[in-house]
Amino acid sequence: MNERNDLLVALAGQQNAGKSTLFNMLTGARQHVANYPGVTVDKKYGQYSDAEGVVRTVDLPGTYSLTSFSLEERVARDFLIQERPDVTINVVDGSNLHRSLHLTLQILEMELPVVLALNMMDVAEGRGLEIDQAALSTRLGLPVVRTVGRKGEGRAPLRTAIRALAAADKPQTTEFPVTYGPLEPDLVALTQAIQTTPELTGMPARWLALKLLECDAQAATWVRERLEPAQAEPLLEQAAALSATFERNNGLDVSDHLVSCRERAVANLLDGVTTDPESGRPTLTDRIDRVLLNRLAAPAFLVLTVFLIYQIAIVWGYELTNYTWPILAKTRELIAGVLPEAGFLVDPYTRSMGLWLVDSANTLLNYVPIFLILFALIAMLEDSGYMARIAFILDKVLHRFGLHGQSTLPLILGGVFAGGCAVPGVMATKGIPDNRARMATILTVPFMNCLAKVPLYTLLLGIFFVEDKSLMMFYISTMTIVFALLVSKLLTKTVLRGEETSPFVMELPTYHLPTVSGVLRRAFERTWIYIKKVGTIVVAVAVVVFTLLQFPGIPEDRMAEFEQRGEAAVVAFERAMAGNAYQRLATAEHIGPLVNYYNDYKRAKLNASGAEGSRAVAARFERRNPEYYPLVSRPRGDKDARRANRHLRDLSSERKSIRREMKEARITSSLLGMIGRSMEPVTQFAGFDWKINVALLSSFAARESSVATLGVLFQQDEDQNASLEERMGAETKAGGATALLGTAIILFFALYPPCLATTVMIKVQTGSYKWMIFSIVFPTLLGLGVASAVYSIGLATGASGVAMMSWTYFSALTLLLILGFLGGRSGRNLRSTSVDSTETGEVRA
Repeated sequence: MNERNDLLVALAGQQNAGKSTLFNMLTGARQHVANYPGVTVDKKYGQYSDAEGVVRTVDLPGTYSLTSFSLEERVARDFLIQERPDVTINVVDGSNLHRSLHLTLQILEMELPVVLALNMMDVAEGRGLEIDQAALSTRLGLPVVRTVGRKGEGRAPLRTAIRALAAADKPQTTEFPVTYGPLEPDLVALTQAIQTTPELTGMPARWLALKLLECDAQAATWVRERLEPAQAEPLLEQAAALSATFERNNGLDVSDHLVSCRERAVANLLDGVTTDPESGRPTLTDRIDRVLLNRLAAPAFLVLTVFLIYQIAIVWGYELTNYTWPILAKTRELIAGVLPEAGFLVDPYTRSMGLWLVDSANTLLNYVPIFLILFALIAMLEDSGYMARIAFILDKVLHRFGLHGQSTLPLILGGVFAGGCAVPGVMATKGIPDNRARMATILTVPFMNCLAKVPLYTLLLGIFFVEDKSLMMFYISTMTIVFALLVSKLLTKTVLRGEETSPFVMELPTYHLPTVSGVLRRAFERTWIYIKKVGTIVVAVAVVVFTLLQFPGIPEDRMAEFEQRGEAAVVAFERAMAGNAYQRLATAEHIGPLVNYYNDYKRAKLNASGAEGSRAVAARFERRNPEYYPLVSRPRGDKDARRANRHLRDLSSERKSIRREMKEARITSSLLGMIGRSMEPVTQFAGFDWKINVALLSSFAARESSVATLGVLFQQDEDQNASLEERMGAETKAGGATALLGTAIILFFALYPPCLATTVMIKVQTGSYKWMIFSIVFPTLLGLGVASAVYSIGLATGASGVAMMSWTYFSALTLLLILGFLGGRSGRNLRSTSVDSTETGEVRA
């Protein structure tokens, strides 16, 4: 016990046994709960208080065993061995007890005090399954408690059992030890050697001996950390020799032998303990799987599922932005009204930066409805159990390229076709047990078509590919998965070659009907996480980009020229207003506010909806400044007001022209502009000029910034209201740009490094700055190489942009098919033990 009556309790159990739900029930915390393996990978902490003290509770990752193949297994095992909790709650699925007890036996071998929580008993009893809890408790020698976590049943008995076990005077001993047959003599000999080594005191000797006989790398590391080399190496050599002798004499791997012995032990344990009247009859899950996992029907259902996800979330969900954007635009107007007034030529710094930050944030927030729908649909797939089926269906294909069946969810979240986000995609890789496949997934998820890439694709298609939009959109929506698979194959054969792999173990959970509250809660929680993690970074980086575009500023001689032009425009306005009834407003005191009032009125009128909206704008501006209002409303019969309006329009137009040229000069001479120009000697082979370089650099901060930056670089007069497609198209085509440039930009952008938020998440998930830097450098070189090759070959051959895109796409697809058919499934660490999926609910490759 820790101190006084405070306890440390760990919840351990196999994936999808309801462990996190039980953790929520015990502590009152709200963890994400899904009917999908690998949801909880980090340790989750909580606590509750009872009459005797505080019980600190840890929710360990769900794991099938306590080997060191996967991240989940390592996290769970390291905590149990190093922290030695006062009580370990082994959460088992009562409806699938045979499968769950494999982990129970391994926990008992660690010599930990254990309470067995028979969870999901409502499902078991609904199937008519009967479990003799008293008999099970007697055979295992530990308390057994019936629970239904999602209904809150069994909390009090479980808390009572925890206290009783922690207060027990004698250590818990199981009456049902596992015997390992011909391995027992070797196991006993190695256990005795460990017990006679003082430095290993405190480690469960028999369990450590088993791990050493399995040639467990982490167990060997523990021995080397605790012993001097002269002691450690003989012990490890003894274990290796015993293991090799056993495998040679029995023709069976030690790990497989242990699994087989535990399988027999579980069968004997449950003999007479469980009664299943439905045994042998297909369950509802079995009947559904016969259709959904049918060799011919499975791909069709999968394609239909993915299509519906994007149709509902991206196509239909995008319509919701028609309602959200006016709200965001109105919010911008309100904030603009609070900020300091715009100057005649130079705005206050706080106003310029404030509006820049609002525009950056609005770009992100406009996609929130789409993410809400997308995350809700993903939650439904997880809770129903079909997400695990998707992973199972795709594993055979994905593994040929170094990925894993459980790479499916990260790729979907990243945006397989269009509309995801790499940040939650990288976060979702935590559940992939194969470390090599997990690293490959982390590094390829950013290639997916995240939602923030879509604006730039749409812009380029509208400029260069008006007649071929459908064909180009097909290429864009599918080529990223082709590139991702090829890159994954390359990485797993090179830089990831030394990473550890693990057996593919996939649980096919029972189908459940998702709950509305559960789906909505997770959709909102995940969207909020996205807003916090990405939104804060977008705003922070927007400050950096804004600063880099502002400094060092316009050269003094150019600024003096702009000021002279501004003064000349003001003088011309004053002269034109001479003799006018409103001449009193043509003074230095009024000119700046008057021009701002005029521009605000025009913008409000353009955004007003219908006659009623227009009248509301007029009334609002008349209240805002009755003195200025006649100059913008031009009342009938007031000739002076109409003439003043024409002069004011001329002044405003000249002011806009000067301000536009000032912005161009400021950006050209800015730090970011200079960086963009310095890159031209390299990027010219891909056709990129300094403006495109600047836009692509800013998109590293946030993908949305690419179009926003281009909007700044390719400016217009405020009263023209021309689209960015028209402005950028006119300027680039005037400079000789063709659709070939559009193809090069698209290809580079598809392979471009992940945004800053994603690179931060890559650092979090890999724990390595090395991989974070690699995730930036490698895609940059790859994207620039591909874009330069396509642009240069297109120029040399005179091929069009569409022709070069087609050539690139089908070349990559052909290479993909060749590697897929000839690459095989080499490199996977297979377990030869056959496990009956109808009994255990899991599938091993």
